[in-house]
Order: sequence, then structure tokens, then C-alpha cells
Amino acid sequence: MVTSLPHPTNSSGREGLAALLARPSEAVVALDFDGTLAEIVPDPERARAHPGAVEALAALAPEVRSVVVVTGRPAGVAVRYGGFAGVPGLEHLTVLGHYGAERWDAVTGTVRAAAPHPGVASVRAELPGFLDRLGAWPGVWIEEKGRAVAVHTRRAQAPEAAFEALKAPLGDLAAHHGLVLEPGRMVLELRPPGMDKGVALGKFLREAGAGSVLYAGDDLGDLPAFAAVEKLRSDGMPGLLVCSGSTEVEELAERADVAVDGPPGVVALLTELARAVREP
Repeated sequence: MVTSLPHPTNSSGREGLAALLARPSEAVVALDFDGTLAEIVPDPERARAHPGAVEALAALAPEVRSVVVVTGRPAGVAVRYGGFAGVPGLEHLTVLGHYGAERWDAVTGTVRAAAPHPGVASVRAELPGFLDRLGAWPGVWIEEKGRAVAVHTRRAQAPEAAFEALKAPLGDLAAHHGLVLEPGRMVLELRPPGMDKGVALGKFLREAGAGSVLYAGDDLGDLPAFAAVEKLRSDGMPGLLVCSGSTEVEELAERADVAVDGPPGVVALLTELARAVREP
């Protein structure tokens, strides 16, 4: 657990943190859910926000322009697993689910969603038999995500071997149905194209009129959001990139300005930010 604000490793990160502290009312704080606000667990349905996460967000949210959770999960599921609804201080929280295809706003308590891609239903029907024909790796299982379908290998006897063996054939299956394959931490997600966290984050920042941004994530799916922040920094908007520490995703850690120790470190960082921006 950190007890003070971290020191970004580069000048862009230092500028991003300085801007957030100097002008918090212009800052957007954006966060992934799984692996960032919640621990990665073998059964995704058992994931819950880390103890202290909601309290830290509720302390920080009134001090900044916006707090937004950007996740591949359905928006309503993230709200439920996060415990975000009806929390004082989070009255204006936004959750962008399915990489921005769904949006939940605390002010209305409702989810708005785009029309589903027909390829998802086709893949959902074909996938069980498809995996059986590939040899049905013991422990591999399918997660139904509404607007996407995910194949998990974390429970397999050889998780990395199963992941590598399934990557190419699942990529072909996704392409056949007009979808894309998104690799993650021992998970392969088949989802519609044009949906990623970078697109969702960029659109939200424009809508919010952000003057600076902090983005925290832990997985390959967060790389587009990192790229979006890097592009905004080159255009003059200060930004801070935070990696919720993982030895599984080295590329994210290498591109981050700050690395923290998983969800406990993210909670500690949010708590320290709230304290810092409230100090006279």
C-alpha cells in the first residue's frame, strides 16, 4: 500500500499528475474494472470491487470533473459487482460497458446500449461444438458476456498452452463471423470490431470537456486506452498512465508512468489523490 503519491517515471507522467493536482475540476479519472478495481479471480462471476475501492472513489469523485469505469463487462454487471449504485459521492459516476457499447449513468440509474452485432449470436451457438472439435482442453470454459463471448483458459491444467493453442483458431472463427479476437490474461474474447477502450475513452473525454486524464488498467485490452492517452498528450492534454501491476502483461507496465501493486495499490493511489486535491 502506498502512503504518498507516486513519482511518475517520465516527464509526460509528471505533467499529467501535476495537472490533475493543480486543476482537479478539469480532470477525468478513468479506470478498468477487473484487475484494477477488482482482483482477478478464477470465476469472473465472483469478482467484486476491492475493499476500500468504492470509498476511495466516493472521496475523489466530487473533487474531479468525472470518474468513469471502462470495462469489457456488461455495464450493469460492473455496477453490481462494483457496488457503485446509490453511493453518496458517486452520483455522477459513469460506467462504459462492453468497451463503450453500453453506458450506465448514476444520475439516471439506467443502461443505454447500441444494437447488438449479429455475429455474436452466431459465435455463441457455434462455439461449444467448435471447442469440442479442437480437443476440448480440460478446464477451458465459455463466459457469456451478452455483446461478446469469452473463452477462459485460467482453469486449464496448462493455462498458457491452452491459450496459445486456441488463439489462432478462435481468431479465424471470430473473423468468419465479422468479429475480432481480443486476447487478455488467460482469456480470449470474441467481440464486434470498432469496440475498444481507446475509442470509448476518447469519446467520453471529448464529451466531458476534460482538461487532463488519469487512466488505470492492467491488461492487453487497456492498451488502446493507453494509446488514446498518449495521442492526447502529444496534442497537448496532460495525462497520467497507471499500470495495476501484473507480471502477465509486461507491455502495459513498460508504457505506464506509474505502476502500483494491483487493486490494493489502485485503491491506495485513489485515496492519496483524494487527500491531495482536498488539501488547502
